[in-house]
Amino acid sequence: MCRFVAYKGQPIFLADLLTRAEQSLIHQSFRAREREEPLNGDGFGVGWYTKEIDSTPCVFTSIQPAWANRNLRRLADKVRSTCIFAHVRAASPGMPVTELNCHPFLHGDFLWMHNGRVAGFKTIRRRLRQHLGDEYYDLIQGTTDSEHVFGLFLNELSRYEDTRALESWRLAMERTIGLLETWLEDGGVTEASRLNLCVTDGNSLLATRYVTASDSHAETLYITQGERFEVRDGQYQMLGDMSQASTVIIASEPLTDDRSNWRPVPLNHSISVSADTQVEVEPIVFER
Repeated sequence: MCRFVAYKGQPIFLADLLTRAEQSLIHQSFRAREREEPLNGDGFGVGWYTKEIDSTPCVFTSIQPAWANRNLRRLADKVRSTCIFAHVRAASPGMPVTELNCHPFLHGDFLWMHNGRVAGFKTIRRRLRQHLGDEYYDLIQGTTDSEHVFGLFLNELSRYEDTRALESWRLAMERTIGLLETWLEDGGVTEASRLNLCVTDGNSLLATRYVTASDSHAETLYITQGERFEVRDGQYQMLGDMSQASTVIIASEPLTDDRSNWRPVPLNHSISVSADTQVEVEPIVFER
């Protein structure tokens, strides 16, 4: 079901998140602590922004396991950014392992990633695709439920006048989840869908922790805030006062052995991180 990490804050090396921290994302790719199956070896992807060049992020994906890719380690040691998305994949049954199916997905200056799965996706795929406008229909290149949900989110976001406002993102995300719930119910799908979704444009960030059935477990998701994420006394820590936070990390699992600065995201809630790293946690509500 994958693992991911999203970072917004002071400039940081990719390696601080991907390779160096005690429970880095590469570590989670072969020994996840909060999944029944600890392996996430069906490819990886990392996206980051270099705003002094342009607003479009760079994305590097591979079908190799993250732990086996030497180029990822080399890049991670040299690349710094203020906004980073990284994902290690455990492919859903029947989903091909190709670069087109590796997260994060890119459209314009938006990045998107997903931990979980849309249960019964084949049941609603045609209906979802028919709902999309041409621009968002044509952006889908792979076969994953995750990329299709990205297209649906962008389609719903286009209904709002200000597509850069976090409130528009939040409303579009609620519409996206609401449509999925309705289509799955109409299709007779009773298995739970798990929708830990994350989107950014390099300035703001929105993430969700959601499950469609209240009696089913959700995928894990954590957040930590502070002034900077760095090594102190031989271990990575989020340092500084949370009330004056300039750095936010959202991750499927804590990246450190010390979990005291990490708090779980409430079930069926969204997390908004503004351009100035103000965080709001709100329940996900939509009309049925």
